Amino acid sequence: MEQPETTAPPAQDAQAAALQTILDALRGLRFGSVTVTVQDGVIIQVERLEKKRVGRASRRATRV
Repeated sequence: MEQPETTAPPAQDAQAAALQTILDALRGLRFGSVTVTVQDGVIIQVERLEKKRVGRASRRATRV
């Protein structure tokens, strides 16, 4: 007797991959944002915008 396949359907694989992409974008992010673009109920794009904060001493030194 054959055993049923244990692989997830392609839609579930895509959903898991999208969620992993979002988690990867959030990992290590201190200041910034992660934008998720959804079209027709499907995640099509994940953008990560990271901001680097400059300390007070550095800002004084770079003041023009």
